[in-house]
Amino acid sequence: MSFAALKQSRQAQLDKLVTEVSKLSQPATSSGQENDDFWKPDVDKAGNGYAVIRFLPAPEGEDVPFARVWDHGFQGPGGWYIEKSLTTIGQKDPVSEHNTILWNSGIEANKDIVRKQKRRLSYYANIMVVKDPANPANEGKVFYYRFGKKIWDKIEEAMNPAFEDEKAVNPFDLWEGANFKLKIRNVEGYRNYDKSEFDSPSALADSDDELEAIWKMERSLATFTDPKNFKSYDELKTKLDRVLGLTGESKPNNTAADLDDELDARPMPQASPAPIASSDDDDDDSMDFFKKLADE
Repeated sequence: MSFAALKQSRQAQLDKLVTEVSKLSQPATSSGQENDDFWKPDVDKAGNGYAVIRFLPAPEGEDVPFARVWDHGFQGPGGWYIEKSLTTIGQKDPVSEHNTILWNSGIEANKDIVRKQKRRLSYYANIMVVKDPANPANEGKVFYYRFGKKIWDKIEEAMNPAFEDEKAVNPFDLWEGANFKLKIRNVEGYRNYDKSEFDSPSALADSDDELEAIWKMERSLATFTDPKNFKSYDELKTKLDRVLGLTGESKPNNTAADLDDELDARPMPQASPAPIASSDDDDDDSMDFFKKLADE
């Protein structure tokens, strides 16, 4: 798609985006390697932070401006299991299958284990940093941004407003999108994004030439869901067996996908025996912590 076509097809893009978002609520039948291409907001000693970012449209050659990735992060007797879930790309995953067996046992202690080993959901998008008081050098640059359900809910609400007097906004639009004011608070030890909000719709830059230059700085999102960037089922099963000390299992009665859907609808409890708690607000930081532990 050319830049001119991108501008002319904005309503069609919003319609397509709403369709894609609606698919996310349907049952499913980790993430890319993080480096300097990623932006993360900084917080002060009290755990509070502020920044303004702009979500960008799909990069050239791609249709959707975000990627959705499931992963797992938990500890067992044999170490840490920090891996992307094959359910991201619609394939069977050994953790989901193992969790189904534990859940079907009917033993409450096993169900508690399942809740601690449930999938974690992350979204990835291209953003431009509009304001970053903690790191002004980031302003005006384009990065990947990984975020969780709380921020995604605000994006979805902007596209599907609840009231008739509210106009639907495509947050990923360069011309009629809106800056996102990211407001981070420390609430009972968790990062909380409830105060974050979209500003009034506005163009991201003064001219189409400037907007096109920003658009061309975007990076591919397809990499996050490219099957070649996922380990095979056998590789993941071998690691899971080592981490949990498994020797053999019976076949689950109901499907792993059914259990994943049920668990995804429930809040995650404290991730014991991991040394930190986790919440939907704090999944990105939790996974960073888990990955560091796994590498030690």
